[in-house]
Amino acid sequence: MRVDLNSDLGESFGRYKLGLDERVMEYISSANVATGWHAGDPVVMRKTVRLAKENGVAVGAHPGYPDLLGFGRRYMKLSPEEARNYILYQVGALHAFARAEGLELQHVKPHGALYNALVREEELARAVIEGVVDFDKNLIFVALSGSRPAEMAGEMGVKVAHEVFADRAYNPDGTLVSRSKPGAVIQDKNEIVERVVSMVKDGGVKAINGEWVELRADSICVHGDNPKAVEITAHIRRVLEEEGVKIVPMKEIIR
Repeated sequence: MRVDLNSDLGESFGRYKLGLDERVMEYISSANVATGWHAGDPVVMRKTVRLAKENGVAVGAHPGYPDLLGFGRRYMKLSPEEARNYILYQVGALHAFARAEGLELQHVKPHGALYNALVREEELARAVIEGVVDFDKNLIFVALSGSRPAEMAGEMGVKVAHEVFADRAYNPDGTLVSRSKPGAVIQDKNEIVERVVSMVKDGGVKAINGEWVELRADSICVHGDNPKAVEITAHIRRVLEEEGVKIVPMKEIIR
């Protein structure tokens, strides 16, 4: 059994440092690198790509809304044309730094409010996927496990990684509980690992109301801005490996 372990990294900006990228990078297999709109800047982008290269971690673009002040967690109304070109612009920017370091991009994972909006707005999801295809149809599109965007990408001939979240609570319909609600973000590392093992080996997890939610886990996300990110990520990897699960980049799972 194999699974990818990813984290959202490169989210520092200018003189402001966010996350523990150097430590988290030691335990993951894929890095979602911020592309400068919700977080990150040119210096941070190149530094993060270089760090991934040094650790043998696959690199993907993490594009979001143009919302530095809100960290990309505020919804914005976009036209399909805007969404498609926003994705193309940001993926192209990170690709330049990847090429400069002798790497190719593996995947694209939308960030924050944009990621969640795709689940609700089919027209937006189609435009975002088209932006990925415009750049490179062979890139893996990372989507919420079992969601309509994941299904759409497959229908459009795009490789899809179904993603689950280690530290986020789920609604009964498989969507993530809003961060504005109590219990949305799980902090206890033992509970997190128990849920991860359930998603990977049992194909699902209990929703916030106790109902069972079936999930396909190609890739597990651990948030790099969590204060306990290093401890949690290391613990997840150790327990999964003890359970006989091999941690590999998503390109080794999604063919």
